[in-house]
Parts: sequence; structure tokens; C-alpha cells
Amino acid sequence: MAEAVFAVAAVLMLAGAVGVVASRNPVHAALFLVQTLVGVAVLFVLNDAHFLAAVQVVVYAGAIVILFLFVIMLLGVDKAEELSIEPIFGQRPLAAVVGAALVAVLGTVVVTGADVLTGLRRAGGDRALDGDATDIERMGRVLFSEFAFAVEITAALLTVAVVGAVILTRRASRSDGSATADTAAS
Repeated sequence: MAEAVFAVAAVLMLAGAVGVVASRNPVHAALFLVQTLVGVAVLFVLNDAHFLAAVQVVVYAGAIVILFLFVIMLLGVDKAEELSIEPIFGQRPLAAVVGAALVAVLGTVVVTGADVLTGLRRAGGDRALDGDATDIERMGRVLFSEFAFAVEITAALLTVAVVGAVILTRRASRSDGSATADTAAS
């Protein structure tokens, strides 16, 4: 039974992730993101992590996606006709090289079973949950020592998201400012 629920949740999560990336409408992409996050919550329930499942639904599928929708509506991205930005010379080949390098690193980590991202050893089991798992100080130490690389990657992804939001905002304000300047001149 658990395998069937896992398979259904995995298919729904993959379909939602493809929908997030492939959707042309940002509002639809946010709704596909909700589908993906609810699938992750189902996986948490399968692993008897009911609190994490509830937090996943309330915080991420609820509050964060609502925040995304507010930003989409405030920026007017859903009504923009043209959001394409001309690439800088060499940007696409560089992106292909960086993407291939990231896939190679990820493949190496998965194949070798390196504990850089997970903090777990294949034969060692769960080192992070030994002893008192409710001790916040211990969880913090484990998070910023054994999982430091994953925390840094998360910080980099959040920084990229903030830079993307700033670029979208500046692009919208430039187009609004040039339109008002042209109207005032005539």
C-alpha cells in the first residue's frame, strides 16, 4: 500500500514540477507548485513525519504560494506581453556548461553515496537523530556542521530568487517610467 501511495505522490509531484517549469501563465505555475508541495507533504506522512507534513502544507503550500501570487499580481507579470530578456553574448553556452557541471556533481553524489548533502553515512544510519531529537541546540549544531553545504546551497538559491524578483521589478518600473516620460514630452 505504501509503495502505491508513494508512486502516485511521485507522479503527481513530477507532473506538478513539469507544470511549474512549462506553464506560461505564472498563476498556473504557482498552482502547479502547490500540487508539488502537497505531494511532498504526502511523502512526509508516509515517513510518519506528520508535523513536517502539516508545516509543509500550511507554510509552503499555503503562505509562501500566497506570497508568490501577491507578488505576481503586484508586479503585473501575469499581464505582461513580453518578458524575454536578450541574452548576453556567451550566456547560453555558459549556462549549458554550468548546467552540465551541476548534473555531473549531482550524479556523482547520488552514485557514490556521499554524505555531503544528507549528513548520513550509508552504513552508519541516522547520526542526526541519535539521542534527544527535540534538543534545538543539537539540531542547530547538526544543521550548521554536517549539513552546512546544503544550507549554503539553499542560501544561494534564495539569493538567486531575490535577484530575479528585483530584475522583474526594475524591468516593470523602467517600462512604466519610459511610458510616462514619452507621454509628458508630447
